[in-house]
Amino acid sequence: MARIGVDVGGTFTDLVLELEGEREDGKRIFVHKVPSTPADQSEGVLRGILEICQLGGIAPSDVRLIVHGTTVATNITIEHNGAEVGMLTTRGFRDILHIGRHKRPENFSLQFDVPWQSRPLVKRRNRIAISERIMPPQGEVAVALDEQEVRAAAEVFKQRGIQSVIVCFLYSFLNDAHERRAKEIVLEVLPDAYVSCSSEVANVIREYERFSTTAMNAYVGPKTSHYLKNLEQKLLGAGIKAHLRIMQSNGGVSTVEKCSSEAVSILMSGLAGGVMGGRWSGALSDEKNIITVDIGGTSADFSTIPDGQVRIMNPRDTYVGAYPILAPMIDLATMGAGGGSIAYIDEGGAFRVGPRSAGAYPGPACYGKGGTEPTVTDAQVVLGRLDPDHFLGGGVRIDAELAREAIRTRIAEPLGMTVEEAALGILRIMNSNMSLEIRANSVAKGYDPRKFALAAYGGAGPLNGVALAEAVSAREVIIPPAPGITAAIGLLVTDMQYEFTRSVPTVLKDVEQPALDRLNRVIDELTEQCAERLEADSVLKQARRFIRIAECRYHGQGFELRAEIPDGVLDRERLAVIKSNFEEQHRRDYGWAFDEVDVEIVTIRIIGLARTLPLSWPELEDAAGSSIDGALMYERPTLFDDKKVYSTPRYDRKRLKAGHQLPGPAIIVQHDSTTLVPPGYVARVSAKGNIHINAQRVQGGA
Repeated sequence: MARIGVDVGGTFTDLVLELEGEREDGKRIFVHKVPSTPADQSEGVLRGILEICQLGGIAPSDVRLIVHGTTVATNITIEHNGAEVGMLTTRGFRDILHIGRHKRPENFSLQFDVPWQSRPLVKRRNRIAISERIMPPQGEVAVALDEQEVRAAAEVFKQRGIQSVIVCFLYSFLNDAHERRAKEIVLEVLPDAYVSCSSEVANVIREYERFSTTAMNAYVGPKTSHYLKNLEQKLLGAGIKAHLRIMQSNGGVSTVEKCSSEAVSILMSGLAGGVMGGRWSGALSDEKNIITVDIGGTSADFSTIPDGQVRIMNPRDTYVGAYPILAPMIDLATMGAGGGSIAYIDEGGAFRVGPRSAGAYPGPACYGKGGTEPTVTDAQVVLGRLDPDHFLGGGVRIDAELAREAIRTRIAEPLGMTVEEAALGILRIMNSNMSLEIRANSVAKGYDPRKFALAAYGGAGPLNGVALAEAVSAREVIIPPAPGITAAIGLLVTDMQYEFTRSVPTVLKDVEQPALDRLNRVIDELTEQCAERLEADSVLKQARRFIRIAECRYHGQGFELRAEIPDGVLDRERLAVIKSNFEEQHRRDYGWAFDEVDVEIVTIRIIGLARTLPLSWPELEDAAGSSIDGALMYERPTLFDDKKVYSTPRYDRKRLKAGHQLPGPAIIVQHDSTTLVPPGYVARVSAKGNIHINAQRVQGGA
């Protein structure tokens, strides 16, 4: 039996296969890359799975689990090609999605764009008001639901060909009876429609954010659901009966059914796997403080992991595009910077790199597939850092002359530079842009990069790792064993995870027993919902774990921070622990806390987990004092950031052993990536296969 992680990127689809049980040759892990198929990601996924099964010498039917990281939902938001959505909402609140929070994206611009108005997730003509009203604080029914109005609205949607509908009523987080009944009526009229209730998608306070989240779910849901179910059917058609699980934005995996109905939960699916892979690579070297840098073909993603804990973004910051999304997401930053990022001179004569990318097709100019614009990959080829005959293990032939020609005609000649100067400029601009994002995700959030190791991976990450570590003053660079496949590995080291929430605003000062009873009742109900989901996935009781979170704020604050709820039934003593946990988090995030201000619980969140089996990466053979010459392939001239050309040895990473040290300049070649060790640095190979790169002075001149 076996399990597979498959991560779809903009240029390549990455796969890792872990075999369960012992083999005669002792090999249990295989990695593979295939070109992505943007028109239909499932084609590249299926091809990659079949090919990696062949590499592993197993039948496709031997695979028991496939964990998939996908960018389908993300791409829909970027390309603005989601479903036509119809909306039922409380009479008098039809324009909440248009009004938003009255925020101007650019305060001092006369030509600013308001994306939620210029590109609304639900057009105004498709937002229909319904007579009904739920009132706070207990969710009493002030106006009964007018079922005839709901049925008439559903008929209008039917006439307009709308098959994706949302039901968003005021205060439904206190009482969702009206939303549930309206959904039943809509499905009677439109039995095949994709219908989402706000109480199902984001059962929390704040109407605009809750409505926006539900609208996004309906906008991306139909295509995402079709993709996931189509992939499931293609796998079955190929004889693969494995359980298919999908990576979520919160760093957990879930089922196709859940991710189809709550597609908003996988908007960051493709990015989350990379962060989990970065944490895994740090753990291989017992390193808990990690800055992850995942650079692929089209984008670069960054996250700061303190003490091994993946951070979840504050709700006020969870935006996708310009739309607020109240779904838990890993705290990460992403930008258009990768191997395929295009270098160009803008209309004002400025030298720029990205965010536009050459993608998988036509790809960089050096691919010879028709691309004529210079990219970051072309710059690496011109500088001699990527060898044409060993790119992707020799699996992709590249033409250095096409790279030179693209840079010469588009950048070097217009700016009066040599081709080499232009190529160095491309890399410096990209690294400068990326270092700003890394600082925004670390320094600006109270974390000192000098205490962190920078884990560089993705196809292009190891080429830029040292330059980025220098720019942000990271302590060292870690290159994982399979850098180009690390995001796929992250999928196999991720727990199954379900989350349920409910807003129960409760001020902790002088809390009375009825409020305590309500909090305990909500905790029990949400825990039971998590348990039911885990039960449906055949997770044994002893394998289940529940994390209890109170999202708190100072009374009067606008947004909340997470505070862990201690075990046991809530009483006044445990409420004091919650208050202390909140204030500790407030100090960590903002540097201070109030002593005398009341604390309010806004939302209860229960997370149900099922631990996954750890990925067992094989240890390397000990070098035992042996020379690195056994891994030497050849030497070639290479231009480094100091503008000097060095005769630089190339080493085959497969032949490196634990304890080997490689003084820079050096280049380490493997199938899925290339690692650059500049002059003045030394690379050390760890027992688990990580490569640690430090300045030679840190190593005592070694």
